[in-house]
Amino acid sequence: MIEKEIEILQGLKHKNIVNLVSYGSDGHVAKPSGKEMSNIVFIMLEYIPGGLLFDMCQTLGVMGEDAGRFFMTQMLDVLKYMHQLGVVHRDIKLENILVDDQQNFKLADFGFATFKNVTKLNDYVGTKTYMAPEIKECKEYDGRQVDVFALGVVLFVIVQGTFPFQEAVDDDYYYDLLKRGKLEKYFKSTRTENLSDEFKDLIVKMFSHDPTKRPTIKQIIEHPWMQ
Repeated sequence: MIEKEIEILQGLKHKNIVNLVSYGSDGHVAKPSGKEMSNIVFIMLEYIPGGLLFDMCQTLGVMGEDAGRFFMTQMLDVLKYMHQLGVVHRDIKLENILVDDQQNFKLADFGFATFKNVTKLNDYVGTKTYMAPEIKECKEYDGRQVDVFALGVVLFVIVQGTFPFQEAVDDDYYYDLLKRGKLEKYFKSTRTENLSDEFKDLIVKMFSHDPTKRPTIKQIIEHPWMQ
């Protein structure tokens, strides 16, 4: 898997993607126990001083819609770039986004990324809370649409300080409300009634159970909330 990650990172050059510094197959590890391992495939990435977006969200809690737009402006730019090159990430989450000392977001960990048949994928990959329902239901899926779903989860956490649901499954109380269109009850249950109508409209579309009804990156960029 690491060889595929190296291949993908070699082809990506964007200010919001962690840079590949070096890689090789002659890595050497000396463990504290004295055991040594040689000829290990390794990958070296640039150091990002600000740490994980996950830690920032835990520290700051609710950051609001302006912070959400600041984040989305950068992430939409990088996803537009990747998707135009035919690359999908498939594991967008708070832990895979770093923040540098200038408050720039850097997408990292391309271990689940792919550039092959991205509109007809069937691998069961991702992280539970961010995983689109079509992956959980073991259906063929479009990697671009699952990236949009996961991005929506991250956006919600930044804006509201909590996760929108635990999993995108029928058994999840909150996601079931979204799936059944019980939006007023959903926003009341998640204490998000005071968020703007534009934000609510966008986030509901990004969480659509039907992936074909999720907005594309271009449509999100043009959405009234982003203006």
